[in-house]
Amino acid sequence: MIRELTSIFVAGYCIFLLVLVYKLAQGADAYGNLMAALKSPSSVTLHLISLAFVLYHTITWFNLTPKILVLYRGEERIPQGLVAGTFYAGWVVVSVIVAWLVLGV
Repeated sequence: MIRELTSIFVAGYCIFLLVLVYKLAQGADAYGNLMAALKSPSSVTLHLISLAFVLYHTITWFNLTPKILVLYRGEERIPQGLVAGTFYAGWVVVSVIVAWLVLGV
């Protein structure tokens, strides 16, 4: 039930990203005002809480997926840990690519 509650934070952050894109399309002043508002302690706290809930949602989803997605290699079932591990590995790869693009390392 907690996992379902976390989906509210996932949806809320998606709405936040849409607002961010909308403000960026309005021009530099609107975007700058939003960036200034995001530096407030309450905004940072809300983002950290959202991050915790989104991470929990993601981890529980990756752990649930092998129970739903049953894969076979011939007659042999692929272990659930291998299926979940593939999702976690993909998550790490995508995270590294995004960090590389954002940070310009």
